[in-house]
Amino acid sequence: MGRRREELESAITSLLSQEGVTIDVIVVGNGWDPQPSFPHLRTLYLSENLGIPAGRNAGAREVNGGNFLFLDDDVKLHDSRMLAKMKNLLAGRSEVGLIQPRVISNIEGEATPKRWVPRLRVGNPLASSVATSLWEGSTVIRRKVFDEVGGWPDKFFYGHEGIDLLWRTLDSGYLPWYAADMTVQHPVINPTRHSYFYFLNARNRVWLAKRHLRFPFSFLYPLVWLLITMTRIRGFKSLASWLRGFASGIVSSAKGRGKMRWKTHWLLSRYGRPPLI
Repeated sequence: MGRRREELESAITSLLSQEGVTIDVIVVGNGWDPQPSFPHLRTLYLSENLGIPAGRNAGAREVNGGNFLFLDDDVKLHDSRMLAKMKNLLAGRSEVGLIQPRVISNIEGEATPKRWVPRLRVGNPLASSVATSLWEGSTVIRRKVFDEVGGWPDKFFYGHEGIDLLWRTLDSGYLPWYAADMTVQHPVINPTRHSYFYFLNARNRVWLAKRHLRFPFSFLYPLVWLLITMTRIRGFKSLASWLRGFASGIVSSAKGRGKMRWKTHWLLSRYGRPPLI
């Protein structure tokens, strides 16, 4: 959205300095025109803020290549050969369809939040594994997988779009992979800073269940999160906003590509995160 120019310049510099790969770069302005700030790059001006998932989809339609990298404006690639390593991983492991790198803080010594490690039992953040959730700030995915799953869920606007993409990747027969040996830098920021956080967090949880899960998981998944949230959130306004979002998710449409296979429900359980939490 053009509000973090220094961070965006740093992100782009880290991208353009990548070695061992050919890249086709586009800067998407979600509600602002990035062209005057980056005249040497191809840009896409979206006249209104369409939300994070729709912005990423819009950019994906404009670039070439066999793999996509989606990079948020405040994320910096930590290694000049990181994309080459990811390309080699995808070339050597045909079962892997999506990669999330390990995220480290921009501030030396600052603890990495557990939510950045994409598995229920965090364990050792330095250990790679199948991912069962997704931190979306730096995501690599095969183009053919992205096209097959229908891209990011436009309607989500913000929050849980990574889980949607990950579930669909697994349902398409590919593994989502947490590559702990590949790192990116990102500041530790409280996601609740957004006024719409609690509302969209709840609505999109319900939408995930309605779009993808089969009964009884479609009922149990949002119910479990309702109970968890009732114990987590202390402020009345925050809880009220979350409950409004939960109700909105129930009554509103969450059209997707159909329910996931039963095999995918079982795989999520096998990999340590049954579709209940």
